[in-house]
Parts: sequence; C-alpha cells; structure tokens
Amino acid sequence: MDRPNAAYIEKLPADTVLARAARPVLAEMAAEIESEPVSLILTDATGTVLQRYTGDRELAVTLDCVDLAPGFRYAESEVGTNGIGTALEVGAPLLIRGDEHYNGLLRKFSCAGALVTHPVTGTLLGVVDLTTLERNTNTLLLSFAKLAASRIKDRILAETDELDRALLRDYHAACQRSSRPVIAVGDEVLMMNARTQQKFDSRDQAAIIDRTRDSRGRTEAFTTLADLPSGITARLSYQPTFVAGRLAGGIVRVREQVAKAHTLDVGRPLALHSIVGSSAQWRHTVRGVVDVCTRREWLVLDGEPGVGKTALLRAAHTHVRDGHDFAVLDAATLDAVELLEQVATALDVGSDVAVVHAHVLRNDDLSALSELLQTVRLDSPSDEPWVVLSMHVSHGVSDTHPILRLFPKTIIVPPLRHHLEDIPELVTHFLGIAAEGKVSMSTAASNQLMRMSWRGNIAHLRTVLDEIGRRRRSGVIEPQDLPPECHATTRRTLTQLEALERDAVVDALALHGGDKAAAARSLGMSRATIYRKIRDFGVVF
Repeated sequence: MDRPNAAYIEKLPADTVLARAARPVLAEMAAEIESEPVSLILTDATGTVLQRYTGDRELAVTLDCVDLAPGFRYAESEVGTNGIGTALEVGAPLLIRGDEHYNGLLRKFSCAGALVTHPVTGTLLGVVDLTTLERNTNTLLLSFAKLAASRIKDRILAETDELDRALLRDYHAACQRSSRPVIAVGDEVLMMNARTQQKFDSRDQAAIIDRTRDSRGRTEAFTTLADLPSGITARLSYQPTFVAGRLAGGIVRVREQVAKAHTLDVGRPLALHSIVGSSAQWRHTVRGVVDVCTRREWLVLDGEPGVGKTALLRAAHTHVRDGHDFAVLDAATLDAVELLEQVATALDVGSDVAVVHAHVLRNDDLSALSELLQTVRLDSPSDEPWVVLSMHVSHGVSDTHPILRLFPKTIIVPPLRHHLEDIPELVTHFLGIAAEGKVSMSTAASNQLMRMSWRGNIAHLRTVLDEIGRRRRSGVIEPQDLPPECHATTRRTLTQLEALERDAVVDALALHGGDKAAAARSLGMSRATIYRKIRDFGVVF
C-alpha cells in the first residue's frame, strides 16, 4: 500500500453509550500525558475514530497525514495491520511496533489498542488506542490503553446502574399506583409484576413480551393494541423513562381490552380464499375482520408493511359480500386528487371502498377524505357501503386525527414474528404457488425459518419462497438450500454492505461444508474475522 485507504464517515454518532462514558475519562487521562508525544484515540466497534487527544503538535500533524483522525475508519481490511484494526480482528489488546505495520507510511508509528466492551452484555463497543512515533515505543503504551479501557467500562457500569435505578423506580411507582399488569423494559432489563403472570398464561405472556420489546428505544409515549393467542385483546400503554435527557427504558401498563368470555369464537377456522394460518392469534384477527365486514362497520386495519392487510381485506370481502363491487385504492400510488375522485366515484355507484396505505397521505389530504366520507355518512341510504382505511398508524397518522372518528373499530394485523407457528402452513401455500406443488420443505428447514424475525413480514417470506421456487423445482428443501439471509438470525436491520458480507460468509460456509477455517481462507479473511462475523450476523450453519 502506498498510503492508508481509510474510509471517511461524515456523520459520527455523538450520543452513544461509549462516547458519553469515554469523554470525561479520556479528557482526564489525556491531561496526564499532555506533555508527552503520544496521542490518545477512541474508536467505535468498526474502527472509526470518534475522539483524538494529542498534546504534541508535531505528532498531530503527522497523524493527520495518514488520516488517523476523527471520522476515518482504521479497520484492518482497509489500512492493514495496526493497533486499532488488528485488536478488533483478534479480539484482544495488543501492541503493534513500527516494523509490524503492513502499510509503509504507518511504520513510523507504534500503537497499542485495548478493546472496550460493555460491562453487562459483553458487547464490543470500540477500542482505546495510544499511538506514538516508533522511536518512542514503550511497553507502557499497552498498559495505559488497557487502564483507559477499564475506566471507561467502569463509567459505563455506573451510568447503566443509574439508568436501571431510574427505570426500577418508575416500575415500582407504577405497580404501587395500579393493581393492573405492569412491565418494565430497558436495553438489558425486562421485569413484569406478579399481576401480569397471574392474568395471562404463558403463551399470552410471551406475546406481550415480544410486543413490548418492539418499544425499546422509543422516546415518545404511545398506546397500541395486541391480539394475544388466547383471543384476548390487550391495550399496551408505554411511557418512557429519562435520566438527564438519556432514555433509560420505559414502563408498559397492560389492560385487557376484550375479556376472554366475550371474544369471538376462534375455535373454528374460517376458510378464506388465499388466507393461510391456524394460530389462535391469526384466526382471531381474520374472524374479527370478517365480523366487521358482515356488519358493514367502518374499519381501520392497522399493521406493519407486509403483514397481509390488503390480502385479508379482499378475502374477507369476497367471503362476506361476494359479487358486490369492492374498490381497493392505493394512496401510495395515486395522486391525492385522483384518489379522492376515485373514492367519490366508487361510493356514488354503491361500491365498497378500501383506501390502502392511507398513512402516506398528508394531513390536509386526510382532512379532505374525511369531509368526503362524512358527507357519505350523512347522505347515504340505508344500504351503507363498507369503508376501510388500511394503514400503519405509528408511521404517519396521528391517533387524534378527525378522520379516525368516522371509524368505530380498529383491528391490528399482527406481524409475522408474533405468530411464527403459522410459517409451516404459509410455506406450503406459497411453495405450492411458486413451484406448483412439486417442492416441499423439510422440518429442519422450516424450523430455521421460524428462528428469523421476518421484519418484512409475510411479504418478505413470500419473496424468499418465490426465489427458492425459481431455483428448486422439485424435491425437498433442506436447510442448506435456503438463501444466505435465512441462515442469519440477527434481530437488527443490516445495511446493504452488511447483508452482502453476511451472504458471502454463508456461501463460503456452504461451499466448504461448514469448515470455518477453509471458508475464511476462501474469503481472504482471518479466522478471527469470520468467527466475529458469524457471531455478529447470528449465522446458523
């Protein structure tokens, strides 16, 4: 290499757990070595420099010449062997002397890197690095870096304790003020009171906890409904807890919205065309939509993208009002004026109407739609049309918007991760379409699909199965036949680059029969790197 090829990241995160804890620690320790020709550097877990303290002006200029400065990423894959990137690769503190650097321009430096991990979870957060000119190399560099990393961990632990204490305080207060079920949720904390355990069986508790986890990181209060496996509808009210502007977590109060004795009969599954699933929660949702359609009660159908809202509406309408016109109009593809015109035209001829993706409409367009529907309500004959808004309420529409007053009922379609037990039936159904019934899936492969979070919901599952059907036109699908993304169980959303890395790792493992060393060699990476990526991506092989 002629010079380091460190990528530059324009926007660095300013308010992370690592940055907050490290700032006072490194400032204090930098003051201790202010007169020394040493630079104290903090990076994140990718090797991107977040902070740099350098008292020696000559050294600062020299570091700038090799881009060892805030915003630049010193990963081993980009600049070769160095105290930051190599420490990340091997997962241990180390000292890199000048002649050990791969890059010629870096051989004038010696550097010591020590990992900073979260004291509670063990998650890798970043690296503390001390860099000096090669002539000043001293084994104390590594000792000082390890001391700085240890102090940062202590500071994180103190902050974590403070946040957890605040969350615990609000949890106890909520339990004392109410006899209802209460749950506390934080980054590493999940607590539920005895009332929650008494009120809900184990399956309902699991569904509530799963839905509660979705609130992690939310900084605003909100209320949502959760249809539980038993048929109960629970109202979950979330209130965040803050400490000096920092989010500690939140308190979720749970209230039973529909008593079990009064829920719809979910024991007999309804046979709706193209609608698949036999879990209690899914049957409860389907029957609820059919029941509302039967009564022609205006409905808001809420749910994440890809959960099957439009398919469910079409199937329920066909089941209940077969032969009656049903105009399904997409707010995401129609101009607002055109949408209103088509809604008016459909209602004029007595058609039932569904406006899907209504959450993308601006407030003034929603108000215009509200006025139009209000007129229909006042002027329509006794044979009132069925009107539905399909939306994702938390992504655009305020729950106080006047249009919602026209719709007495809201049903939430659960995300696929809340009824994973329906995946085998969905797989059979979609493979039957994609491969004309000539392909089946083994139990092991189906179980692997049930380990995924499916953030794209049923639409995502269908896309995956369609792709499998194009590649495999007969026989039994085994785990190794699944696409790379199905071998990763990480819950976080991957960037495009991370997804490409994950696919490359899975393909290499498949090619070499799961041999991690051989897979690493074929990818040109170290064994430490492939083990880290397998762990980070949750690769199962």
